Amino acid sequence: MNNGMELTEKTLSREDLFTGRVVSLHVDTVELPNGATSVREVVEHVDGVAVLPLDGDNNVLTVTQYRYVFRKPMLEIPAGKLDEGEDPRAGALRELREETGAVPETLEHLGNIVLSPGCFGETLHLYLARGLHMGEQHLDEDEFLNVDRVPFHELLERCMSGEIEDAKTVTAVLKTKLLLDI
Repeated sequence: MNNGMELTEKTLSREDLFTGRVVSLHVDTVELPNGATSVREVVEHVDGVAVLPLDGDNNVLTVTQYRYVFRKPMLEIPAGKLDEGEDPRAGALRELREETGAVPETLEHLGNIVLSPGCFGETLHLYLARGLHMGEQHLDEDEFLNVDRVPFHELLERCMSGEIEDAKTVTAVLKTKLLLDI
């Protein structure tokens, strides 16, 4: 039920705590809609792209890479950060080619997601790539990953069982399932 309350919080002050290559952290003091004050801890992250590359046999090109934060390798769809000012579509094509060597005939926007809106400022642009033509990978020098082809139905089952926990992969798989009914 919408009671029409104004929900906007007004920034009263900001304390910058850290600025790195990928993220920055600041703590804001805000005025709440009722006039009280509170604190918001915010991690700013550059926007990114993620691509579900689907081949003609309904296999998905996946990448597995070690994710240091979780101390384990994780299976995901190809993804990466956008360069400053880069168009998301161009970034998706670039990341797909860099990580897998694939160049698609079609690239369809699946929408955007925000991963943790309570504290994490990143928008991730999701795409579905089809009509894949394989070329050469061009990994970044600090990027190490394995590329596999996973049948779409298996990837869907692994998302639904909780085996695959990566939010961008789960979201793109479910959106593709609904879009294509495969």
